[in-house]
Amino acid sequence: MIGTGFLLVVLSYMVNAMDRQVFPPLLPNIRQEYGFSLEQGGLLATNFTLGMALAGLPAGYLLDRFRRKTVLVTSIVVYSLGTLATPLATGFADMTLYRVVSGFGEGMQSAAIFAALGAFFVQRRGFAFGVIGLGYSVGVFIAPLIGVRLMSLHGTWHSPFYLFGTAGLLIAAASLFLVKTGLTERAVEKAVPTRTYDYMPASAYNRNSLSLAVHSVVSGVAIYGFLGLYPTFLITSLHYSAEQAALAMSLLGFGGMLGVVGGWLGDRVNQRSLLVLSLLAVSAIGVGIYETHAGVGLQYVLAFLMGAFGLGFIYPNTNSAMQRAVRPEQIGRASGLFVTSYYGTAAFSGLLFAALVDSFGWSRAGLIQVTFLPMVGVAALAFVRPSQFNNAES
Repeated sequence: MIGTGFLLVVLSYMVNAMDRQVFPPLLPNIRQEYGFSLEQGGLLATNFTLGMALAGLPAGYLLDRFRRKTVLVTSIVVYSLGTLATPLATGFADMTLYRVVSGFGEGMQSAAIFAALGAFFVQRRGFAFGVIGLGYSVGVFIAPLIGVRLMSLHGTWHSPFYLFGTAGLLIAAASLFLVKTGLTERAVEKAVPTRTYDYMPASAYNRNSLSLAVHSVVSGVAIYGFLGLYPTFLITSLHYSAEQAALAMSLLGFGGMLGVVGGWLGDRVNQRSLLVLSLLAVSAIGVGIYETHAGVGLQYVLAFLMGAFGLGFIYPNTNSAMQRAVRPEQIGRASGLFVTSYYGTAAFSGLLFAALVDSFGWSRAGLIQVTFLPMVGVAALAFVRPSQFNNAES
C-alpha cells in the first residue's frame, strides 16, 4: 500500500502541474476575451506563485506540528477549487484572486509532499524528489496539449480548467483512503537513529539554508518568468501557431522528466557544483532562445533543454539541498522556506518580464531575466558549505 500511496502522491503533483501550466498557452485567448494588457497577462500567468509563497512558511509550521496527510489532502481541495473558479472570473481582480487561491493550495501541497517524502526517503531524497519532479513534468508536458485541444474542440478556454479542477477533487478523495500514514508521517530521527548533527548550525535559518534561499529566489524569477510568457513570445514574436507553442511548452515538460536523473546525481555528486552548472546551462539556453531566432526544430530542442536544466536539475536539487542544510527535525521548516523563496518573487516574474519586453523588446528582456539573472544565483551558491549538510560524511 505504500507503493500505491506514493504513486497517488506523484499523480496528485502531476495534476498540480497541469493546473499551473495550462494557463500560459491559453493566455493569448484569455487576454483577447478580457482585453488584458501584456503586463496584466504576464502577472496572471505567474501570480499563482504568490499564493504558493504565502503558503510556504505557514505550511512548514503546520507540518512540524500536525499530520502531513491532513495538510496534503486539504491542499489538493484548495487548489482544485481555485482552478474550477478561474473560468468564472468577471475581470482581472477576481481572476487574480482565484489564481492566488489555487497557488496557495499548490504551495501547501508542495511543502507537505516534500516534507513527507524527505523524511521517508532519507538516504535517497534527491532521487525521490526527482520522481516527484517526473510527475510534475508529465503534467507540464500534457497540460498544454490537452488544454489547447479542448479549447479548439469546445470553442472556449474554460473546459481545461473544469477538467483539471474536477480531477484534483477526485484525487483528494482517493488520497483519504489510499495514502497511508506510514508514508507521510515518518520521523527522520527514526530513519537515521545513530547520527548526530552537532556539526550543523542549530537554527533552520543558517548560512547554508539562507544562501540556498537566495539562489532559490533568483531561480524562481528566471524560470517562472520564462515559463509564463514563453508561449506568448512564440506566438507574438516568432509567429508560431497556438498548437506549435503548446508543443514547445510540452517539450519543456518532457525535458523536466530528466528530474529523475538530476535528483539521482544530486545524491551522488557535490550538489552545489551541480546547481552552479545547471544555472550556467539555463543562461546559455536563454541566449539560444531569445538571440538566435532559431527555427521551429531548434526552438523545440532548446525548450527541451530548458526543461531539463530548469525543471529537472535545478528544482529537485534546490529543494533537497535546502532540506540537507538543516537538522532532520527541521525539514518541515526547510520545505516551507523553499516554497516561499522559490515562488515568492516568482509571482511577479511574469509582470517583470512583460515590463522588460515593453521597454527593451523580447531579445534584451530575455537576456536580462533568463541569462544574466541566474548569475546572481551562482554568486549566492558560493557561500554554501556542503560539508555542513546533514548527509555529509562523518
